[in-house]
Amino acid sequence: MKAKRSMLNLGFGLTSQVITIILGFFIPRLIMVNYGSEANGLIASIVQIISYFALLEAGIGAASLQALYKPCASADRAGISSILAASNSYYRKTGIYYFISVVLLAIVYPLLIHSEIDKLSIAVIILFSGMGGAINYYYQGKFRVLLIAEGKSYIETSIVTIANILNNVVRITLLLQGVDIIAVQASFFVLTVLQIVAFYVYMKRNYQWIDPAAAPDFAAIGQKNSVLVHEISYLVFRNTDVLILTIFTNLKIVSIYVMYNMIFTIVDNIVQTINGSVKSALGQSYHGSKKEFVKFYDAYEVYFMSLIFAILTAVYLLILPFMRLYTEGVNDVNYIDFWLPVLFVAIKLLTNARTTSNNLITIAGHFRSTQFRSILESAINIGASVVFVIYFGIYGVLMGTICALLYRSIDIVVYASKMLLQRSPWVTFRRWLANVAVFAATVFISRRMELHIDSYAGIILWGIVFGAVLLPLYVLVGSLLEREAFATALEYARRGAAKMRRKVSAEQA
Repeated sequence: MKAKRSMLNLGFGLTSQVITIILGFFIPRLIMVNYGSEANGLIASIVQIISYFALLEAGIGAASLQALYKPCASADRAGISSILAASNSYYRKTGIYYFISVVLLAIVYPLLIHSEIDKLSIAVIILFSGMGGAINYYYQGKFRVLLIAEGKSYIETSIVTIANILNNVVRITLLLQGVDIIAVQASFFVLTVLQIVAFYVYMKRNYQWIDPAAAPDFAAIGQKNSVLVHEISYLVFRNTDVLILTIFTNLKIVSIYVMYNMIFTIVDNIVQTINGSVKSALGQSYHGSKKEFVKFYDAYEVYFMSLIFAILTAVYLLILPFMRLYTEGVNDVNYIDFWLPVLFVAIKLLTNARTTSNNLITIAGHFRSTQFRSILESAINIGASVVFVIYFGIYGVLMGTICALLYRSIDIVVYASKMLLQRSPWVTFRRWLANVAVFAATVFISRRMELHIDSYAGIILWGIVFGAVLLPLYVLVGSLLEREAFATALEYARRGAAKMRRKVSAEQA
């Protein structure tokens, strides 16, 4: 059942990402062409600031998820209901605080920012961009956590994907017609509310057994404040750069950052979709045989890391040709920069290569004992970024993030290895180094080929070629260097094939 749900999560998740990517590419370009780079930078800045309001929820969701793994694994409905009751209490407060925060931002932000867009329009855009999140936390927060804990992320993904398709189609249509940017953001709000209604209907039909009168188990999510620290650190890495650039540079520089970050955010979303599809299985496996868990964990780390490096290698080789095509005709600022892909790739490799170790810390519930490390990571990131942005501009915020990541990524691997796996962190570090060596060799060889790409079709074609070559290459290297992980992965594949054959035979009979 866990394997089936993981595959469903993966299939639905990747399909969702492909659809979102295809539709999402149109919107930033249409905004830049119709309204200018400043409008693109403004909307990106607002979205990033509003994302900080997720700190109000930070801690509740992750702590609830960690607490739900065990009762979900044992089908303890009473325990699940008690944890959800506690979570719901916090989510209701979060929705109210979120609403107040959005209103305050709509009042204050237009007074602080320098823009050719009028202040009233900025305020209305903020309200439409943020109110959907407030309503979502108030009504649906606890249900989404339960779906993830049960390994049913594919349900959430399906609803969100349909909403995203409708949202993007409506926004693209409005942008092509040159409709006011306020109406574009209003459509986003309306479709967010419809998405919440869809979640409500599904939960009412399929989770009638949840007891709304259950006694809240606040102790089960007692580490929510410690989890909050970790969530703050995550949000710092996701969003601080745009905020610092908004303060110390201008909205056109923000637009440049956003365009490169858009590509790498897509990579993040794909990677996290894959990780999320397996994480619930890891979480439930953690409470079983430790020996089996470690074998599962090692196999996942080896091949997850191979996937990360393969994707980022291809993106690194193709991003500048893509950016030349994508920003063609946008002349108010230069979007082509050799060093930005280098810095972005360094960040994403450091961030994603530590994912499996971070999963282990989260699954084990070691939030409180690692919270100081997250605080230090955030402090390094903010401090270094503010100093470097003054001297190096857009490069500075990326350099600041890299400084913090060098510390924290190494720390996460060391902690997870020594404290939870009781082994040397070198096991993970050698996997990093092997993939870095392949990355460097691949880039060196590719640079000698001097690719000439002058169309989107060429980018797609070379993307397919790189995918067909790079992923097998990284997997092969990982398999040769990690024989036990290869044997485990092969065994899981055999079990899956055997179950499929039995299922087909049963259906035919």
